[in-house]
Amino acid sequence: MIRRNAFLAIAMCTALGASHAENWPTKAVTLVVPSAPAGSTDIVARLIGEQLQTAIGHPVVIDNRPGASGNIGTELVARAPADGHTLLVQYSGYHVGNPALFPQIRWKTSDFAPIALVMRAPHVVAVSATIPVKNLQEFIAYERKNPKGLFYASSGNGSIQHIAGEMFGKQAKVPVSHVAYKGAGPVITDLISGQVDMFVTTPPSVIGQVQAGKLKALAYAGTRRHPSMPNVPTSAEAGLPGYEVESWFAVFAPAKTPPAVQVRLASMIKTIVESETYQKKIEGQGGFAAYMGPEELGAFVAQETLSWAKVVRESNIKAE
Repeated sequence: MIRRNAFLAIAMCTALGASHAENWPTKAVTLVVPSAPAGSTDIVARLIGEQLQTAIGHPVVIDNRPGASGNIGTELVARAPADGHTLLVQYSGYHVGNPALFPQIRWKTSDFAPIALVMRAPHVVAVSATIPVKNLQEFIAYERKNPKGLFYASSGNGSIQHIAGEMFGKQAKVPVSHVAYKGAGPVITDLISGQVDMFVTTPPSVIGQVQAGKLKALAYAGTRRHPSMPNVPTSAEAGLPGYEVESWFAVFAPAKTPPAVQVRLASMIKTIVESETYQKKIEGQGGFAAYMGPEELGAFVAQETLSWAKVVRESNIKAE
């Protein structure tokens, strides 16, 4: 009798899971972006949302919730109903860096179900067009002579841009000062006007302004050039070998979201990421379309979380 009841319980759970997947979605799906509009995460969310809306036949709403280095928006999704209608489009630095930087945050990576990796993006060294330099070596020489030192921007304390700026200072042997912002959008405004000198960030955040001549891209911090910026050398080609910085972007759901809904979501997003339309748009923004499913992404997040904790600890980076 006990074995029969256990079998019935498993069968009922399976049936309920299938029912959830068949009925999902029953209303609009919200993609929460824990940063300001115009940044890389926002751009990726809108590209995913556009095609997801067509696939599910319901509205997909982008909800920007910047603040507290991404913790406001991230916690919002961690506490949201686990029904597949509220999802998180997340940036690597927030997801695997914040747990090491903010011991008191009210969320943890286990609060989320990994759904799909959607983009990888080596960073670009972008500087204000007001600085009279033509390449990375001239920029380094210019900043070494600058009595005020190099002021670099980031989208928040402990962000990957923060770490990238400190790495740049050490490798280029340039004194640097960190200026933290609440997202990439406000940074771009001040970078264009010359209020800050440098922003090491993902290409989608700056490529439009670079193409418009308002910013200069001096190096692509990856191992190879990007097709959207063929004239921008890699860090090694520009004279700073070993300077490599990469972000990744992924979709997560609240941890208790029905497994069948998770699988359906992952399948839909896989189709989107592998579509020629998405790949061309991501490449046009300076990134690379890349997919990982739930299981692979979960293992990747666990590994990345350990790696970030080590970097934060060894660099003695503190969240202010």
